[in-house]
Amino acid sequence: MARIAIVLNTSWNIYNFRLPLLDHLRGLGYEILAVAPEDEYSHRIPYPFHHIPIKSKSLNPVGDLLLFFNLYRVFKKTKPDILLLYTIKPNVYGNLAAHLLGIKTVSNIAGLGALFINPGRVTKLAKWLYRLAMKVPVKVFFQNNEDMEMFIKEGLVSKDIAERIPGSGVDLARFHCSSDIVKKEGKFVFLLLSRMLWDKGVREYVEAARLLLRKRTDVEFQLLGFLGSDNPQAISKKEMDQLTASEGIIYLGVSDHVEAFIQKADCVVLPSYKEGVPRSLLEAAAMAKPIIATDVTGCRDVVEDGVNGFLCQPRDSRALLEKMEKMIGLDGRERTRLGNNGRDKVKKNFDQNIVIEKYARTVRDTLVCGKK
Repeated sequence: MARIAIVLNTSWNIYNFRLPLLDHLRGLGYEILAVAPEDEYSHRIPYPFHHIPIKSKSLNPVGDLLLFFNLYRVFKKTKPDILLLYTIKPNVYGNLAAHLLGIKTVSNIAGLGALFINPGRVTKLAKWLYRLAMKVPVKVFFQNNEDMEMFIKEGLVSKDIAERIPGSGVDLARFHCSSDIVKKEGKFVFLLLSRMLWDKGVREYVEAARLLLRKRTDVEFQLLGFLGSDNPQAISKKEMDQLTASEGIIYLGVSDHVEAFIQKADCVVLPSYKEGVPRSLLEAAAMAKPIIATDVTGCRDVVEDGVNGFLCQPRDSRALLEKMEKMIGLDGRERTRLGNNGRDKVKKNFDQNIVIEKYARTVRDTLVCGKK
């Protein structure tokens, strides 16, 4: 029985986003291992788990060298046949450790994060590490064409092993639309569903909310997602308390059942600076909710302006406000049209089964080639 190990920077990510893939691979007869930092979600992962500390926001070279040796140690001990690698540090150091041990890998570039949003000297180092590490995988999946084309153009990856997949995909059975898409009464509810990071556009969302609340009181602005994560852009609890001090702006905390909050919202918003393919927008669109996002990499893969929602300029709270007011001004029939178009788009292009099948085929082909 071939052994597959998945490596990520949080157990939360594995539990919330990768279990359908792992369950499918297990159903095909593969043995599954999970490698990630231990957190409150680790014990919920129904596969053998191996803790490894990863400090995502640390730039300490000693810490990164230690991560490399820890990954090498875990891989040598568990002897996986294939590694599924996600997020920056597992992609870089996991590939380098796997190369020394002769282990096949599949990388997933889900989004390039703060290093590429605000390029600098560290970005040059990250590109050099990517260029080195991306020589190892048998396949590198990208979640949008723009990131894939940039990696190929800058020589960070060979076009022969690069392939686009539709994000992480969406479970269409879980994220389904109700018969009553548009609420009949109550306040108009906007929802920002994301990890609470500054580069997700949280500041712009709150600024736009404050501006709109000065004009009308029949709206509510909600935020749902993790605070204080191991990320240089993370928003602290104290900062969130300050952001939500105004009446009408509410932080909802964290939930493993985000569909319940999406269902109660009238519009889901993501004013992000850059994305892979944003899961929150896919989930909202799958539930036939109209969406507003910034016109940036990843977001425009999901949002077609005027078709299933609206796009606005990034880092611009007044541009976001304009689109929010436009959304509120639509009648129920028009918002329903936007929502239904979004559901159709997700069903056609972002079903999680598309992603799962691409991974299953890559694993199968890699194992067959390895036996020759």
